[in-house]
Amino acid sequence: MTDVPQHALDDAAQVLHCALSGDTDAVVCTFDAVVDRSGVVGAYDVAWCLAATMVGQNVPTGGAWTLDFPGIDDARYDKRWVARFVSAYVNGDIPTGEALFGAAIADGQLPDCLLALAGSTVATLRHRAA
Repeated sequence: MTDVPQHALDDAAQVLHCALSGDTDAVVCTFDAVVDRSGVVGAYDVAWCLAATMVGQNVPTGGAWTLDFPGIDDARYDKRWVARFVSAYVNGDIPTGEALFGAAIADGQLPDCLLALAGSTVATLRHRAA
């Protein structure tokens, strides 16, 4: 993972706390506060932290990695975005992560994508804990 500011880690922790409690409005408010304070770059940093949390400590090294997501082309925009964003994280592919972020903004889908990322991260954490 690239270095991110401490406030991005704190914001990601707050997003996860809200998402774990099922408070999607608070997740949205947290991301809105991040954007108000740090712009889209701040939201990107928080999203990168969420991807890191989802992947965990066992990031594969060497080679290109893809996520196995059968039917990804038929999935909703936000679900495709999450799979591709996490794949960019795993591959350390910052330009692709940034491009995905820009595309979601241009398509008016970033809020839904960030909610889906938070939800997927929570689902992954719960799965690991089970």
